[in-house]
Amino acid sequence: MTDAHVSTQILKPARELADMPSRFPGESAEYRRARNELLAAEIELRRQIERVAEQRRALPPGGIVPEDYRFDGEAGPVTLSQMFGSHDTLITYNWMFGPQRARSCPMCASLLSAWDGEMPDILQRVAFAVIGRAPIDKLVAFKQERGWRHLRIYSSGGNTFNRDYAGEDPAGDDNPAFNVFTRSGGVIRHFWAEEMGPSTADPGQDPRGAPDLMPLWTILDTTPGGRGTDWYPRLEY
Repeated sequence: MTDAHVSTQILKPARELADMPSRFPGESAEYRRARNELLAAEIELRRQIERVAEQRRALPPGGIVPEDYRFDGEAGPVTLSQMFGSHDTLITYNWMFGPQRARSCPMCASLLSAWDGEMPDILQRVAFAVIGRAPIDKLVAFKQERGWRHLRIYSSGGNTFNRDYAGEDPAGDDNPAFNVFTRSGGVIRHFWAEEMGPSTADPGQDPRGAPDLMPLWTILDTTPGGRGTDWYPRLEY
């Protein structure tokens, strides 16, 4: 199904689609009724995700990027425009690994480890850059320690990119940020950023975006224990 068909096609009611005749060994009628109710909710959730993605794609043009930021890359200096390569879309992730940190943020390390495996597929469609404020040698050493093979790492220690697009105070803590930029006719614009955070979090929940970009939490959300309330990834176990 193409994106254009999502909003125009008449869809069957979710409850009708969720009336599953299949059964798993030993399940009760009570379980199947509850499971089908949940399945209907999951179908509606999937449809809402599609509606939100369509709304995101329809955003008007974002702001023009104020400068062609210069970064330190693994092979030398690189500008933001050069990060696009042959693509017209660039995703940047602000890695919480500033010069004040001895080691990477554990949550960022977990997330980037997952994305490294997906990167050969992602890079077929868009460009992707991981940006931290620590010196490039320090960032690359951690990349090698973790065995990341496909992530493209850059240091923004010499520019204001993190301040402009991650809301970071250079003298303060690091902030994570996920930004999407587009390039057309030589003009680079900001397209979208994940802006959900502590101010938008519901009571009792950790701040997170929607969709949640961290595969770890998506997996744990399918289990009885869920994400838990006092567990987070660590750099070492």
